[in-house]
Amino acid sequence: MAPTESTILANYLLVPAQLPAIISLKEFTDLFPRAQQASPQVKGLYRDLQIQRNALIDAVASNIETEAKRAKALRREVLRAKREAEDREIDDEIDIERALYGATTGAPISKHDINSIIPELDSSAHELDASIQALEMEEAELLQSIKQTVGNMSDLRYGRLSNAKLTEQVLEGLQNVQETCQARH
Repeated sequence: MAPTESTILANYLLVPAQLPAIISLKEFTDLFPRAQQASPQVKGLYRDLQIQRNALIDAVASNIETEAKRAKALRREVLRAKREAEDREIDDEIDIERALYGATTGAPISKHDINSIIPELDSSAHELDASIQALEMEEAELLQSIKQTVGNMSDLRYGRLSNAKLTEQVLEGLQNVQETCQARH
């Protein structure tokens, strides 16, 4: 069985995004000077980064689930549209049959003549225009949502976090760790 869209996205975005998959605690600890490597604050900082990373991964997983539901709804809508198109084809066949064989075929007779159909067609055209405008607005909203989701997923894939001040916060935290370690020695 072919993998689903959700499975592909999860394998591509979620599995490699776990912090231990990117950097282990040992590798993270090795980034610090030897004097501070044994500090419990280094482990605390790693756990804090892991919690932040997991929260971001959970948000991406939620976005994947939302997009999978939207895709399922779109597939249902396409199937419904195909069924409606097939129904219209059957109506066309009935009209052809009436034209060839007359009204004796048992098919229902049309309730409109040329004068009554024009207002109906105008009304239908206006309804279709309104429906098209609503669909175009919905399409624009969906496109914007998809672009935002793809952007969020791209940020996660390349290790960029949505918190722009995270780098500064991490550096401040590291500075505090260093100051604490120096004060104890």
